Amino acid sequence: MDIATLAFSALYQFGDAFAFLVLSACGLAVIFGMMGVINLAHGEFIMCGAYVTAATVHAGLPLPLGILCGTLASAFVGVLVELLVIRHLYERPLDTIVATWGLSLIATQGTLILVGSTMAGVGTPFGSFQVGAYSYSIYRIVLFVAALAVLAALYALFNWTRFGVLARATIQVPHMAAALGVDTRLIYSLTFACGAGLAGLAGGLYAPTMTLVPTMGATFIMEAFVTVVIGGADVFLGTAPAGGLLAIVKSGMTSWQGQLFGQIGLLIAVIIVVRVLPKGISGFVLRERT
Repeated sequence: MDIATLAFSALYQFGDAFAFLVLSACGLAVIFGMMGVINLAHGEFIMCGAYVTAATVHAGLPLPLGILCGTLASAFVGVLVELLVIRHLYERPLDTIVATWGLSLIATQGTLILVGSTMAGVGTPFGSFQVGAYSYSIYRIVLFVAALAVLAALYALFNWTRFGVLARATIQVPHMAAALGVDTRLIYSLTFACGAGLAGLAGGLYAPTMTLVPTMGATFIMEAFVTVVIGGADVFLGTAPAGGLLAIVKSGMTSWQGQLFGQIGLLIAVIIVVRVLPKGISGFVLRERT
């Protein structure tokens, strides 16, 4: 393998890992990073998006519309979960662990009973291209572009829109926001729905690349939490650099010794970063700014 082919292969694997980490983590960064809700059902929101995407594609919709349906379905389920469960636990953040873990079990077993142990998948679109002796999927590049677009859209939403300003104010100082006339309950519901919808978007985007089973959320949740923890509380300053750092570790270790070592590398990286930067990458950046 020549140097150019080797460099492209490394860059391609980095982009693939970066896309997976960022798309997995963005919804959790909103719900856990911003809202402080420890959502162990994050993987099931991803699974919901993937299943709805596959079901709508099999019903005849094109894949982009199927992904949109999966995103909206997860957002709708997120609103219901926030109204019925999470709303009563904002003052007891540790209790959200038990509540969302219970929701995760219910969703996994409910899907197994209603849909079965597996669901017919969706074919990966766009085909592949050749570089040297190796073939690469075009859709993996689409996922990388989608990850960058999601990060840009989140930044614009929470910094340049009225909803974003109200959401950040409500989450940071809820009593003051309520005193100024903000409907904080509505803002909490919409913000949680945003995080759930982003999880559904990740599931929809990865539906063509994975076997659809009720436990597929477990594939995402560990890497999502690792990325959010390393990134810190600020979803914008933390998620992208955390995804980049972990993508380098994961792609490098996976290329060297395989997928298992890639997972081990992620865990070692999070231990080191949390030890050196207890408030994450965004905490370090904000401290340097001040």
